Amino acid sequence: MKGFERKNQLFSLCGLNCGLCPMFLGNHCGGCGNGNQSCKIAKCSLEHGKMEYCFECKNYPCEKYSHIDEYDSFITHKRQKADLERVQNIGIKQYNLEQQEKIQILSHLLANYNDGRRKNFFCVAVNLLELSELQEAMKQIKQNDELSVLSVKEQCSYIVDILQKIADRRNIKLKLVKK
Repeated sequence: MKGFERKNQLFSLCGLNCGLCPMFLGNHCGGCGNGNQSCKIAKCSLEHGKMEYCFECKNYPCEKYSHIDEYDSFITHKRQKADLERVQNIGIKQYNLEQQEKIQILSHLLANYNDGRRKNFFCVAVNLLELSELQEAMKQIKQNDELSVLSVKEQCSYIVDILQKIADRRNIKLKLVKK
C-alpha cells in the first residue's frame, strides 16, 4: 500500500507474528509495509496518523477486530489481540526478542524435522504455544537419543506428537481455520 511502511517485520500493525509465517519464511512476502497487497488496517493506520501498532489508536479495539480471529490466512489469527496486549505490557523490544527465539525454534524444526507436509503445522504450533512450552518441546527432542536413527517421517511424527500433547494440555487446536 502506497505510503505505508513498517520498521518491524516480525510483528505486524494488526498483531500478526509475520516472522513465523510460512509466506514470510519462504520469501514470498516482505511483511506488511513492503509493498504487499492492500490492507484495510494499514489504510486505517495511515488515516489515523501512521500508528505503528493498532493498540496505539484511541479507537482500539475497533470494529475491524470484532471477527478478526475467526479465520486464518497463511498464518494463524487466533492470538492477534492477545499478542497486541502482550506487546503493550512487555514492550516491542522484549516481544521481538521472544519472537526471534521462536523463529530459531521454527527454523530448526523446519530444517531438521519437516517431512514436506508439516510446514504449516510447525508455524501454527510455534505461533500458538508459549515460548516456555516450545523450550520444553525442544528439550524433549534433544534428550531423545534414538531420534537420529528414525526416518524423517518418523522423526516428524515424534515432534508433531510432542507439540500436540503440549497443545492438548491447553486445549489448543494446532491447525489453520479456513473459510
